[in-house]
Amino acid sequence: MAGKASVPSVIWARPERTGRGPRPAFTRADIAAAAVRLADEGGLDAVSMRHVAAELGCGTMSLYNYVPRKEDLYELMIDAIGAEHEIAEPSGDWRADMVRNALETRAIMHRHTWAPRLMSGVYGFSPNSLRYLEHCLDCLEPLDVPYSEKMELVALLNGVVTTYTASEIATAERTRSMPWTEEEENAVRIAYLGGQVATGAYPRLAAAFMESSGPIDLEGVFRRALDRVLDAFDPDR
Repeated sequence: MAGKASVPSVIWARPERTGRGPRPAFTRADIAAAAVRLADEGGLDAVSMRHVAAELGCGTMSLYNYVPRKEDLYELMIDAIGAEHEIAEPSGDWRADMVRNALETRAIMHRHTWAPRLMSGVYGFSPNSLRYLEHCLDCLEPLDVPYSEKMELVALLNGVVTTYTASEIATAERTRSMPWTEEEENAVRIAYLGGQVATGAYPRLAAAFMESSGPIDLEGVFRRALDRVLDAFDPDR
């Protein structure tokens, strides 16, 4: 197995394959696609250097010539799904464009449910990540604030999308693993919660539930969260 590197490095600054020998049999795109397939089918835990090598039909040690570390493999994966962003021409309405970008990011994460686990600023400077960031800044061109604030806006919006989508994915995965239906579990939990509130020990919770006793509009919650981030940077609000 490859040893721990003595100095930090960026995979994008290295040649596609290190070492001597015949012409490389695989590209980084091939390797990333294989890893994404494994993760889509079996989750992030299904991704290992051994499994990716088997998917490609090569030896594990050969794969290290292309991808020195598992962390580099993760970075290739995030870059690969970043290519799914549609770089549409900005409309001139920066708020609408950023909401569109946020919804698209959420859809990508739902297609690749392992992605929220890898969302990190460390992986934010791959080719497709830079392409998407440049697009967001292009969408924000009408917003008259410094670029530093625009970068903050993008980061905060991505953070909201990642956190919310991770919760959606975790809830869906838990529901699929239960031996009963979601409705059955919710009924039991609501009955328990109602009993606790009825004791009088939680007057503010009781008032909150009385104020809004119907089902939560989760889609509305998500859109309001996006709007609140955008409001914080909107000089007209």
